[in-house]
Amino acid sequence: MTGNSVKDCTKLTRRGALKTAILGGAALAVPQVMVRPAQAKAPMLGAMVPQFYRFTLGDFEITTLNDGLRPGDGPHPTFGADQPAETVQALLRENSLPETKFVNGFAPTLVNTGNELVLFDTGLGAGARANGMGNTRNVLAAAGYTPDQVDVVVLTHMHPDHIGGLMEDGAPAYANARYVTGETEYNFWSAPERMSGPTERVAKMVDGMVKPLAEKMTFIKDGGSVVSGISGMDAAGHTPGHMIYMLESGGRSLVLTADTANHFVVSLQRPDWEVAFDADKAGAAATRKKVFDMIAADKLPFIGYHMPWPAVGFVEKMDVGYRYIPNSYQMQL
Repeated sequence: MTGNSVKDCTKLTRRGALKTAILGGAALAVPQVMVRPAQAKAPMLGAMVPQFYRFTLGDFEITTLNDGLRPGDGPHPTFGADQPAETVQALLRENSLPETKFVNGFAPTLVNTGNELVLFDTGLGAGARANGMGNTRNVLAAAGYTPDQVDVVVLTHMHPDHIGGLMEDGAPAYANARYVTGETEYNFWSAPERMSGPTERVAKMVDGMVKPLAEKMTFIKDGGSVVSGISGMDAAGHTPGHMIYMLESGGRSLVLTADTANHFVVSLQRPDWEVAFDADKAGAAATRKKVFDMIAADKLPFIGYHMPWPAVGFVEKMDVGYRYIPNSYQMQL
């Protein structure tokens, strides 16, 4: 055997030994992997929606608060109340939405003007917490504020999901606040004749939650001022004194539309379709078109109390009605 052959054999022997060692090690490792206790899988944590959303408008800082989400049947017959179910379902299908289920959200809004902290509507309140709603005060804390810091509470109208959080354990939930609401709205619901018949439930809630605060309440009409840069606008129809609010700061504007439109497809794409909760069906439809014509023409952002969370968006005019454009990054610039 030549010297080269000896070297070649040595290389082969060493290579074979190395291969054997590697394979042997791998073989030994396999049983260890197989017998090692299985790692626990990460638990499911459940769906989660952010509690608040904050942005600036000129010198104002605006925070929408998630009072809660309520899944249920619909939108028909609550929305499109005067339409066949199949017609409403076809519109939902066209917009990639479920035909017989929807989620209703509730979004009170906090505006920090730099001088005053103004809360628009108070959510459903303590009575709804067992069902995962009525969270405005807790969300307020998560957003960095305490109820005692709220200077003004504005009621857009007096349906239960807007006034339910006015009281907490029988006392005012916002102890240091003054209150603002529409004069027409208050006069309607506080009248003695509303305490029976179809208005009874809401009137009794107004009697227990709004009337005790009347001495600290300012009643405004169309164009009335809340604080500098915030003014009310008549938007009757949903209720007799329903009001919306224009916010203006640093050359920028935004409209709080409250319940002018309560479903981002059915009420906006078909503004003439009736909504069961609108007191004056024809009047509410006329108001919807007037308000959203203005918002579309002026390309204004708006916050709708029942719009998809975080309840901030825009609209553009369509041949019939309006297309909802949810906010993405527009309000962060």
